[in-house]
Amino acid sequence: MIKVVLLGSGNVASHLIKSMEDNANIDLIQVFARSKKSLENVIDSNKITTSFSDLKEADVYVISVSDKAIEEVSNQIPFTDKLVVHTSGTMDFRIMHPKNKRGVFYPLQTFSKNKDINMKVVPFCLETENIDDFTTLENLAKELSNSVYKINGEQRKSLHISAVFVSNFVNHLYQIGNALCEENKVPFAILHPLIEETANKIKTLSPSEAQTGPAIRHDEPTIEKHLDALENPIYKELYRQLTLSIQNVKKL
Repeated sequence: MIKVVLLGSGNVASHLIKSMEDNANIDLIQVFARSKKSLENVIDSNKITTSFSDLKEADVYVISVSDKAIEEVSNQIPFTDKLVVHTSGTMDFRIMHPKNKRGVFYPLQTFSKNKDINMKVVPFCLETENIDDFTTLENLAKELSNSVYKINGEQRKSLHISAVFVSNFVNHLYQIGNALCEENKVPFAILHPLIEETANKIKTLSPSEAQTGPAIRHDEPTIEKHLDALENPIYKELYRQLTLSIQNVKKL
């Protein structure tokens, strides 16, 4: 059984805690949080500590905090020669204190505290400073997920940027679509089947093959009508830039 201490209480940490608690082969012996209240609905409060000096010994220490806090938290771990990993998509493992063995345990998914996630399908991207530590981290990841990858720092950074485009930016476009629907008293739910089909299509087609719409057709009359109809200057400029991007990518 793998003994784990998790440090953090945010969205990613909360989902990892739930998944580890539900796994018979993982012993989540302790969780560190600045405040016990932040995790009171996630784990037994007896397992939560708010003091670094009270941290217990474990096989793996998982730091799941904001990027700017990773270094500080790693410095506070009162042990040496332990395997300490962070869950960031962008930070190098070398940001953590070298007194311990370092690595990355990055679950590539969008996490919200109030939305359940099937962790078994979440890709885990792993990296370790020492080759000998990779098996330990891989064993932990495989207990949580069926999708585990060895990914170096540059690859992970590229994946994180890609994830911003396909998730965060796309969700922002949903926000704009929803706002336009509300402005015109149209239910946003009418667009749900379109959203689902667009997402499903790229499982069998490349994004390039799946691209449709007035931009790829160079349907200038429709594009101009859309631009004329958009009153918000930010939406108008975004529409224009995305149209140009779609048309220019096909030329590369």
